[in-house]
Amino acid sequence: SAERLARLSDEWGRDLIRGYNKDWWHAPGRVGDKIGQLIGAGPGQVIACDTVSINLFKLASAALSLQHGRRKIVTDTLNFPSDLYILQGLTRLMGERYNIVRIGSKDGDITPDLDALDKAIDKDTALLTLSHVVFKSGYLYDMAAITKLAHKRGALVLWDLSHSAGAVPVDLDGCGADFAIGCTYKYLNGGPGSPAFLYVRRDLQEKVGSPIWGWWAQKDPFAFGLDYVPAPGISRFLSGSQSAIALLTMEAALDPLLAAGMDALRTKSLLLSEYLIYLTETFLTPLGFHLGTPRIQARRGSHVSIRHPEGYRINRALIEEMNVIPDFREPDNLRLGLAPLYTSFEEVWEGIDRIRRVVAEKRHEKYPQEKLTVT
Repeated sequence: SAERLARLSDEWGRDLIRGYNKDWWHAPGRVGDKIGQLIGAGPGQVIACDTVSINLFKLASAALSLQHGRRKIVTDTLNFPSDLYILQGLTRLMGERYNIVRIGSKDGDITPDLDALDKAIDKDTALLTLSHVVFKSGYLYDMAAITKLAHKRGALVLWDLSHSAGAVPVDLDGCGADFAIGCTYKYLNGGPGSPAFLYVRRDLQEKVGSPIWGWWAQKDPFAFGLDYVPAPGISRFLSGSQSAIALLTMEAALDPLLAAGMDALRTKSLLLSEYLIYLTETFLTPLGFHLGTPRIQARRGSHVSIRHPEGYRINRALIEEMNVIPDFREPDNLRLGLAPLYTSFEEVWEGIDRIRRVVAEKRHEKYPQEKLTVT
């Protein structure tokens, strides 16, 4: 990625706008197809663009446009809050015609209540939208089974793959998924602000459109016609100008993942998380920690949450003193991300040992309870 970024800087300085006629203009689709190989999507169904929130707005709008007479959107309380905000804003924009139903958890926000989910999906459900891997606990939904259930009852399904793409095998085509979104800055090696992606199943692409009509989504953008005509296929879900710098740097970041392959990445991911859980139960449980992630491998993504009443201050001490960078998630979660491409078993051991030292040595006690802006 660093090498590609350096070349891109030289190209921009030398070629200026001519670079778009080399490999810049078609980057959203080309990068999308690379991501598609990691999420079980055939060519022409994934495009890299915009942000997760914008893409969710586009695809939820598209899904609802197909579901005449149905007025329910089903999701869960474990979903990433930004996804819920987008749904709330969308339903308000559409005149409060839709009711958002959020199913909960039976075990303190680790595992969703699947019985409640089953009951919530009915003949009035227009759209089911869930995070494939839950952002706090790392719970992994059975995509195939839930998609099949929703389709049986006439609902469309939109999956958020932000916490699974690149670490957990996904088979969007095989599952018959309708729509999907995801980010690239977790397991896909992206950086801050790296482009998101969206998936629209091929047979739906000509039936729906984006509510954001930008010139990159126009059938003939350089004709500069005054009336919008959507581009064919997945390109109609672009909007305005996309960042060549972000897309081309992202493209280079995907190559090592494609070389490794999802089966190998998943195998190592599970070994890493099993090892981390073993170390947690051996060394951290006596210090007041408990596991906040499913113990069953098949229901676990590639991050592990460990919980402690002093989670936030422990998090601060780890970042400030130990060079361990977890995420803190309310109310007491330390979220430890395991990127199987490059995270080593030695690093897992060292990370857990540093967490142990922070608590055993009471280093966290000197930090305030007041939280920084980014946790």
